[in-house]
Amino acid sequence: MPARSIASLSLSFGLVSIPVKLYSATESASDVRFNMLGPDGSRVKQQYVSEATGKVVERASMQKGYQFERDKYVVFTADELKALEESASHVVEIVSFVPQKSVDPVFYDKAYFIAPDKRGGKPYSLLQEALAQTGRCALAKWSYKGRTRIVQVRPAEDGMVFQQLLFADEVRSLKELNIEHVAVSDSELKLAIQIIEQGAEDNYDASGYEDEEKKRVLAAIDRKIEGKEIVAPEAPEAEAGGEVIDLMEALRASLTKTSAKAAKPAAAKRKAVAKPAEEVAEVVSVPKTRKPAARAPKVAATEAPAKVRARK
Repeated sequence: MPARSIASLSLSFGLVSIPVKLYSATESASDVRFNMLGPDGSRVKQQYVSEATGKVVERASMQKGYQFERDKYVVFTADELKALEESASHVVEIVSFVPQKSVDPVFYDKAYFIAPDKRGGKPYSLLQEALAQTGRCALAKWSYKGRTRIVQVRPAEDGMVFQQLLFADEVRSLKELNIEHVAVSDSELKLAIQIIEQGAEDNYDASGYEDEEKKRVLAAIDRKIEGKEIVAPEAPEAEAGGEVIDLMEALRASLTKTSAKAAKPAAAKRKAVAKPAEEVAEVVSVPKTRKPAARAPKVAATEAPAKVRARK
């Protein structure tokens, strides 16, 4: 299904106006959604109930109020709220150009793509190439849905990304956590860097990872459709407690393990007759940490098509 634009905009670049179309860069349709059902299996609907009377309040009779003191509200009419909204504009005004790396990804909100509209191909390509060569991105003001937002326009390999940014008061600071900074030795740092370099890759390949939870839920849905029961997996035994470890020994053990993994593909290619050397036993048991996302298994070309699943 071809992508559908959600807005037509004009990107103001100096005295140049670039007509562009806006497209959503992400989608939430991949989420597995469940419906709320009553005891008889029929769908239920949400209702709003007055705290004072306990009666259901129809949406048409509701009004919006801001609580300024406990149980005290100042009420706004729909017209008053409409008057406070920023007037929508199709013009996106670039206000500055900053180094692309200077925008911390923690400020990233929703991402969009922009593509040139009619007669916008050349100025679009000009801005894309100029940003790529200077290593900079554009910051612009965008009035959308009653609010003025700050967006980052950055070049990508196949076009430009229109990244909505959060404001400063919407992002918390790491300083609030009062993280203790402990000095590390040169030898510890050297081993840690070796581990990082052995596991380094040139690029992030999103297709190499998959949503394991979604896969598990969809498999359970298939079993339900087939009339099978869902059996919960056994919970892992709780560990006795945190163990004091020798950081250097843990780093050396990790480096040995990483080296062994990296050597396996190369060893498989050689037609060696001798048996492989005895595996090095893992010396240190490090407390469990959050598991990284699993890599997606490669699907064979002859694999049967997946079963058609009911609407998610």
